[in-house]
Amino acid sequence: MSKKKGSGVTSMPHDAVFKQFLTHPDIARDFLGLHLPERLLAICDLNTLQLAPGSFVDESLRALYSDVLYSLKTTRGDGYIQVLIEHQSTPDSEMAFRLIRYALAAMQRHLDAGHEKLPLVIPVLFYTGKRSPYPYSTNWLDMFHDPSTAQTLYSSHFPLVDVTMIPDDEIMNHRSMAALTLLQKHIQQRDVDELLDRLTEILLAEYITGQQLVSLINYLVYVGETPDAEGFIRQLAQRVPQYKDELMTIAQQLEQKGISQGLKQGLKQGLEQGLEQGLEQGLEQGLEQGRQQEALKIARTMLQNGLDSQTVMKMTGLSEAEVTQLCH
Repeated sequence: MSKKKGSGVTSMPHDAVFKQFLTHPDIARDFLGLHLPERLLAICDLNTLQLAPGSFVDESLRALYSDVLYSLKTTRGDGYIQVLIEHQSTPDSEMAFRLIRYALAAMQRHLDAGHEKLPLVIPVLFYTGKRSPYPYSTNWLDMFHDPSTAQTLYSSHFPLVDVTMIPDDEIMNHRSMAALTLLQKHIQQRDVDELLDRLTEILLAEYITGQQLVSLINYLVYVGETPDAEGFIRQLAQRVPQYKDELMTIAQQLEQKGISQGLKQGLKQGLEQGLEQGLEQGLEQGLEQGRQQEALKIARTMLQNGLDSQTVMKMTGLSEAEVTQLCH
């Protein structure tokens, strides 16, 4: 299909006559019967062929346009097949990759419609250019410098780092990743005291910087389930003297500001209002106020310890305006 590159704007009349014919299911059925490989034709129930809208919108790829898209059922029972027919009047060295992008967009729309499994999207390129034969590969893997490695990568399981399955003893050998991995594996357990020995060993090896440690501790305080974060931090400070100043600063701030104070104060205010507005409404409001005050206190602590605003926003869920106000 001859288009202004990247714009999706048709610049030649070939497409109009192509679409006029191929958007008729009877003609498309004859086309597919003639041109689909036997192995694919064998799984397509052409009697169920239905025309689908041919444009897809994907924020990361802007607008994607395909010429003709049909959906049909398989001859093997459950499942969906879609055939994407693209008309091209000039050779395009990136055509194979473009067809893959169109196919992925069609798959995404299928999932968005509520289906749990991906459809098999068959791209078909209909070429009518002056240059003959078509000069470029229609296998998108050939666009890689190393097609064999690309084929292996994209036809097998992607690398998975399942922290929940890594033994703690193994994590201890992860050097600069050990502290982060250990905390993220156990962050939701209430009793993190049993991590004290392992975390101490990791920190004594000095694989991470003081600023990285501050980020980890703030993460532990905000996301963790431990009821005595302050006590845990003070114990850790006594064991790793090289980070004692940073850790004691956080512990003192927790003691002075009292992370639970915001929740209690908000709850009390909500309960007082609940005497007039209804106990249930007041309780909900108090909890919400407490959560907000708690988030603000934690954000202020993070900012005072040098974390940037974007990180604070991500970890606390506060808006940019709220975090900016804390900076002043």
